Amino acid sequence: MTFHVNHELGRSVTVGSADVELFVYTYRPDTPVLESPKPYLHPVRTRGGALVSLFRPHDHVWHKGIAWSLPHVGEHNFWGGPTYVPGSFYVQLDNNGSAVHREMTRLTATGDRVEIGHTLDWSSQAGEPVVGERRSLTAVTVDDAAWALLFDTTMTNVSGAALAFGSPTTKGRENAGYGGLFWRGPRSFTGGVIQSPAGAGGDELRGTRAEWFGFRGRHDETGDWSTIVMVDDAANPRHPPQWFARSEDFACLCPAPFFSEEVELPHGETLRFRYAVVLADGDRGEDGTALLAERGRSALAGGVPA
Repeated sequence: MTFHVNHELGRSVTVGSADVELFVYTYRPDTPVLESPKPYLHPVRTRGGALVSLFRPHDHVWHKGIAWSLPHVGEHNFWGGPTYVPGSFYVQLDNNGSAVHREMTRLTATGDRVEIGHTLDWSSQAGEPVVGERRSLTAVTVDDAAWALLFDTTMTNVSGAALAFGSPTTKGRENAGYGGLFWRGPRSFTGGVIQSPAGAGGDELRGTRAEWFGFRGRHDETGDWSTIVMVDDAANPRHPPQWFARSEDFACLCPAPFFSEEVELPHGETLRFRYAVVLADGDRGEDGTALLAERGRSALAGGVPA
């Protein structure tokens, strides 16, 4: 597969192959403050052109395709919307931070590989510095009907004090440990198949620890299936992570390193996470989905530094 790239300076990078736009990475969005502005990938498509992401759904307008989203970073909300407050459920606070693009550091296309790198400043709603980030995204071919996105982030605490990274579950809400690299699937994927290394299922798999999770969903109009697999790098903190996954109300996957236990990051120190997101046409079944995870793992092994 040969990739091609279009850079809308100061806003987004579009990566495609042949006549299919595989993804748009909007690195400088015009997101409202209450949705915690941050870069996102949408639309995201398979090699066959099937749309496998959802943007700003009415039930959670802060869900935007695939995004690095963190609900509890100290007192700050980089997820979007209200914050979970013990005893009060969700409360809209003045704490919706922003992850703002600072500088493009890499944009290369070599035919079978595209690499995007940039730096970001994470700031509080009041504009105070919280985190400095170096991020890279790499698109590679997996097989004749699949490609992979490699996501690599290094986050440095620049707030002046220790930061605790957590989730609603670490604050007391049971089985709501979302936070991290979050994918929101199309409406038609609701009721689809969640897949873990141990087998296929549904929402009962939420909270399971695993090296990878997959989702097999069906599209409206065509009735065709697509498969998405997210692979956690073995060097990530808390590997293998607990997974936040849903199918019954809507489709989502999230390897959540802060699901049930906070990670404290002292001032000046860093956290690094790497993931492979594999997108394929068709229902690969349990064995085929596991094979996609293996290929995602192999792609991570050949990845580039952030």
